[in-house]
Amino acid sequence: MSHALSRFTIRWLAVSALVLLSASAGAETAAAPQEGVNYKRLPVAIETRDPSRVEVVEVFSYACIHCKNFEPLLMAWRAKAPGHVDFQQLPAAFDQTWGLLAQAFFTAEALGVTEKVHALIFSGIHDQRINLADPVELAKLFNDAAGVPPEEFNKVFNSFGIRSKVQQADARTRAYRITGTPTLIVDGQFLVDARMAGSPEQMLEVVSYLVEQQWAQRAKSQ
Repeated sequence: MSHALSRFTIRWLAVSALVLLSASAGAETAAAPQEGVNYKRLPVAIETRDPSRVEVVEVFSYACIHCKNFEPLLMAWRAKAPGHVDFQQLPAAFDQTWGLLAQAFFTAEALGVTEKVHALIFSGIHDQRINLADPVELAKLFNDAAGVPPEEFNKVFNSFGIRSKVQQADARTRAYRITGTPTLIVDGQFLVDARMAGSPEQMLEVVSYLVEQQWAQRAKSQ
């Protein structure tokens, strides 16, 4: 009797182990981000800047409080991103105010002072309640934070080149089918936002997954 019970116990333990292994494998599969659930594929793929790397574009606006709150998470992710990631930020220009702030982003880029003013523009708008859609206030911020004379700021800010970049950014945003910010575009093919991913942190988890999937595909094709 005890011998039979022993055989039964061994069988039961073996079956239980298989069930647990199957459940574990199923959980891992379920944990993988799903297209159409955690992210979506763009109807038409958009050409990327450097085909040899996996492009990640953040579409954002200084006017967006969610973008301000997302910025520290995104920068921490960017600092640890592998070398095959080509990261870019693209300002949205949904209306006149956002368009002026997009001009500020490209002006900072053109003047080489992005690192000095980027966080301060976010803070000025959302923490200090400064109207940085006003070019006069923007010029003051650029002067105080980066030593850019107001006349130099105004020349670049109002230039044809900067206005063209805003128009190009707007066209690209429309091509991505962006409806809100922050949104991340991976390799010109996949759109990830907090609503689909579940949270800002999960956005970055989904993006990391897609980056490695795309990179693995490149390795296979070579």
